Amino acid sequence: MKKTQIDLNSDMGEGFGPWTIGDGVDAQLMPLISSANVATGFHAGDPSTMRRTVEMAAALGVGVGAHPGFRDLVGFGRRHMHVGVDELVNDMLYQLGALREIAALDGVKLQHIKPHGALYMHVAQDEALARALVEALRKVDPQLFLFCMGGSVVHRLAQAAGQPVVREFYADRDYGSNGFIVFTRRVSALDPKAVAQKVLLACEQGVVKTVDGQTVAIEFDSVCIHSDTPGALALVQATRQLLDDRGVQVVGVNQLPLR
Repeated sequence: MKKTQIDLNSDMGEGFGPWTIGDGVDAQLMPLISSANVATGFHAGDPSTMRRTVEMAAALGVGVGAHPGFRDLVGFGRRHMHVGVDELVNDMLYQLGALREIAALDGVKLQHIKPHGALYMHVAQDEALARALVEALRKVDPQLFLFCMGGSVVHRLAQAAGQPVVREFYADRDYGSNGFIVFTRRVSALDPKAVAQKVLLACEQGVVKTVDGQTVAIEFDSVCIHSDTPGALALVQATRQLLDDRGVQVVGVNQLPLR
């Protein structure tokens, strides 16, 4: 079924102190998206950066979510770390709580949580971790949206438990024949027109082309374009323009018919 509305999300606040990651375009990206995943200190981000990012999002009516990662500043959270389930869940709750208090200063209620990088891929596949995370979210905030890959382990368990989920489509990542993204630590510059067409194809036909030349079905509610991808601003601008031209609205997740 052709989509007429989607959420558009991007990772934000992924600097640390005076350092920035990517092109440093958060301020230019924020008016173009509907959900911001705010780095919460373990893979990137610091309290002042978090506060500035929340303030920008609040001023523009952009939904704010926590973006917790592995405790890996050096590797930007894109290296898998062998950590126990309880410790990982505690780390994610710690980061969620930090952003919740920062957001409360501006009267902002957190909309969602989305694990970052290697942790996102880990919770998508590891049943013990996924179950423990979902159980924890049911206790601390049963209304908090969990951003995840459609069809993943954590998606299935969250749905079964009643935790609201938002399925993602990754515009700036490749897909394998299993319908899941191909995880990478580094992304090269991409063609904005090609990325925009990829998103439009997913919205209009519900499919994505894979790295091995196949076409597979994809179900999603939100499109992600990473702010640290080289040329991210051009990617988001081209995507928004094409979606606007084809009548696909970018809206907040609360306006979507989620399943």
